[in-house]
Amino acid sequence: MRSTLPSGKLILALIALVLASFVTAAPSRALEPVSISRDDTAIDLKPAVDIHRGQGRSFQVATVPGADGIVRRIEIEANSPDASGNWAVFALANNTDEQIDRLVVAPHFRLVGSGIVWPDLGSQRIASITPSQGFALERQPSSDADVFLVTLDPGAIVTFVAELTAYNLPDIRLWEPNAYKDTINAFTLYRGIVLGISGLLAVFLTILFVVKGSAMFPATAALAWAVLAYICIDFDFWQKLVPILPGQERMWRAGTEVALAFTLVVFLYAYLNLNRWHGLLSIFTVLWLAALGTLGAVAAFDPVIASGIARLSLAATAVVGLGLIATFAAQGFDRAIMLIPTWCLILLWLVAGWMTTTGRIDNDIIQPALGGGLVLIVLLIGFTVMQHAFAGGGFAQGLLSDMERRSLALAGTGDAIFDWDVSRDRIFAGADGDALAGMPVASMNGPARDWLPILHPDDRDRFRLTLDTILEHRRGRISQEFRLRDEDGHYHWMALRARPVLGSDGEVARCVGTLKDVTERKKAEERLLHDALHDQLTGLPNRELFMDRLDAIGVLAATRSDVHPTIFVIDLDRFKQVNDDFGIATGDTILLTLGRRLKRLLKPEDSLARLGSDQFGLILLSQTEVGAVAAFAETLRDGIKAPITFANREIVLTGAIGLTGWTESSSPDEVLKEAELAMYEAKRSGGDRIEPFRPSYRSAGYGRLQVESDLRRAFERNELSLAFQPIIRLDGEETAGFEALLRWEHPRRGAISPTEFVPIAESTGLIVQLGQFALEEAARRLSDWHRMTGNQKLFMSVNISSRQLIRQDLIADVKTVLERYRLPQGSLKLELTESIVMDNPERSAQLLTRLRGLGVGLSLDDFGTGYSSLAYLMGFPFDTLKIDQSFLKNNSQPQRPIILHSIVTMAHDLGLQVVAEGVETDADVVLLRQLNCEYAQSFMFSQPLSAEQARKALNDQMAGLKRAS
Repeated sequence: MRSTLPSGKLILALIALVLASFVTAAPSRALEPVSISRDDTAIDLKPAVDIHRGQGRSFQVATVPGADGIVRRIEIEANSPDASGNWAVFALANNTDEQIDRLVVAPHFRLVGSGIVWPDLGSQRIASITPSQGFALERQPSSDADVFLVTLDPGAIVTFVAELTAYNLPDIRLWEPNAYKDTINAFTLYRGIVLGISGLLAVFLTILFVVKGSAMFPATAALAWAVLAYICIDFDFWQKLVPILPGQERMWRAGTEVALAFTLVVFLYAYLNLNRWHGLLSIFTVLWLAALGTLGAVAAFDPVIASGIARLSLAATAVVGLGLIATFAAQGFDRAIMLIPTWCLILLWLVAGWMTTTGRIDNDIIQPALGGGLVLIVLLIGFTVMQHAFAGGGFAQGLLSDMERRSLALAGTGDAIFDWDVSRDRIFAGADGDALAGMPVASMNGPARDWLPILHPDDRDRFRLTLDTILEHRRGRISQEFRLRDEDGHYHWMALRARPVLGSDGEVARCVGTLKDVTERKKAEERLLHDALHDQLTGLPNRELFMDRLDAIGVLAATRSDVHPTIFVIDLDRFKQVNDDFGIATGDTILLTLGRRLKRLLKPEDSLARLGSDQFGLILLSQTEVGAVAAFAETLRDGIKAPITFANREIVLTGAIGLTGWTESSSPDEVLKEAELAMYEAKRSGGDRIEPFRPSYRSAGYGRLQVESDLRRAFERNELSLAFQPIIRLDGEETAGFEALLRWEHPRRGAISPTEFVPIAESTGLIVQLGQFALEEAARRLSDWHRMTGNQKLFMSVNISSRQLIRQDLIADVKTVLERYRLPQGSLKLELTESIVMDNPERSAQLLTRLRGLGVGLSLDDFGTGYSSLAYLMGFPFDTLKIDQSFLKNNSQPQRPIILHSIVTMAHDLGLQVVAEGVETDADVVLLRQLNCEYAQSFMFSQPLSAEQARKALNDQMAGLKRAS
């Protein structure tokens, strides 16, 4: 079609249009229309929207080419009185042959991409939308979004200009009306369910707060109401309850976020009972809450700042709470442990919220899902506090009855009163007497946290955890010992015995009990512990403590180049002869004197220990030079040789000294072994000499040291056992009992004779362990055989060494096995030789009398071989006499039968039974029967038997007796 304008005017019009397009042309993307089809349900228009800011109330823009290809220019006037000057332009194209209706939707608030520090809290986004042709779009009713209905004719291409009321347009979409309605309905149903659950939770927790008086219940209820308020705002339910003017929704949204931050801090503080022990933390929490309270007022004037700070506070609360919960949970605080799952969910919720507000997660589901997550958090918190609400019972009746009687009983104990009023957090501690003499009573009466400064630092956490646990569980008793600092700065051990008293609500109202000063008892326990690691005679460290110090010094030597320890082993020469000549008491005095003398030669960093009977160990750290170490060894040698005056006599001893140095590859056992090898080499050379270790000593043969070392390991490796030699009743020649004999089956050498390892065990102190093993094993076997045979008269004899006899623990050991295995009276017999008894007759008589009082049989072994007086022997409570085998062997000598007859007759006159050892012939048996000797024991009747062989022999004997009867 030809233009009706003159050609000149047409050209001028085109030039003007081009110039205008250069002046006000929109960005190119706004000129690209969004194509719409019948199947489209929702289209994101944000990428196709061009936003113009600061354009004033009048805005001109060029339209996209229409169906006729002509670019037009339109001018729009703002409709709102307070125009922002911001405009948005987009174009739609209907490429179908049907008319299409669509909804343009711009939500007022969208959490996605809203930001953290300066968040976008929402507002009305679009005041009106004007198309390039036709009338302005009709606004549809909606409280949470700007919704406009647009109708596109077939083939139409329309440019739309939206007047913005806000600076940003976070989201704008084109919806098919029915699809939008279905989506709104779906979210409405979900939001209704979440709102209903949240409301019920808030009401329920409020009721729980009314019923229960504990601080954590109102804190939990407040958090539930804050969550409900936040969801009402977020789900656009608040406007249905309270009319909100345009622009006020930001203030309400910021206020609910501040409330969330405030109530979460309050809940954490109340639930973990932070006020009880942590004064500084309480002050910090109060300041934090005051700042959040001020922030609530700021939300009315500047919601953006208030919301940003509230969101940062939520994150800080989560981090601080995680640290507190982890700390308290590690200390065993039940509340902290129970809160771990809920706090993990809070952390997960905050991470999801951070990813949403920063735009890392961008979908329509995340915002309502976060609201549902908040309700789930409150639900978990509700379950947690309900465990406290319904645990425990009502007030126990009768606790305060018989007041006068209980008061008199308490006064009689002399203990102090401990009364903790939990609701007021006040402790009363007092006493009528001097139970708290010297204690800082003023500091003890007041809040529980006032006890922490006067408690020993190592006891504070345990004391605090104990009180917290009682409050958590609402049952149990406090039985704890801790140290309190008195007014002079010294610590006293106090024993607290208390129990909780429950109130009508099931919570702990008071905690009442007694305080007692147990310092003396604790000191006695410390002395017992000291005795377990130190030699009782000299007070020096024993072998166990010496090895522990060796191990520690080895670690030190491995890390410090200036530490070069030297290890000495000192063994006294011919010390057994001193015991034989002067007695054990004199020998103990000499050992005590030598121990003190050697200790005076050491410096504080050196260490001395008693390793065995007359053997000492020494760790030298103060001297590292070879010459200085040699000079010190000579000083040791001279110190041992210095005369010891005793009973107007001078006793001169010498010692064999072995020494070795520490190497990088050394271990404590190896170093001690090297020093002992050197010491034994010095003894082999005659004693009274100093011998450094040489590697050749390792291959010198399987000597005493190796036997001792293997014997120590034999206990752990179960190489020791008992053999049982039958003791025969001569009248009938049936087994009446057994003698327990120690056996050692070495893994390489095979069976080792007791004559080889028993003397070594006696000299090193291992004989005590051997004796305890033999006593325990023999009693166990005897108990089994009693049950098997039903013969309660079957007895077992166990040999006792001199070291066992002088120990204080022998009575306790024997009493223990008697009670453990329920052995009949007289069935367990202890065998002792004359020489052991006569070493200290007075002490032996007292000890044997006490053993006899326990119901233990006592047998005097090897009678006739010693040099003791018969008058002494008559004073001991023996019930059995064992004749040494030397009186039955070589009966060719005519005086032997006469001596044998005299011994048996004397024993019977003293009321003793007789066991003859070494019976070799039938003639010996006939002679012993004629003398009315009760028992015999020798290889003629039986070799020593294993436990299984002895059991079989007893079974065979029982079967034979049954056949005979």
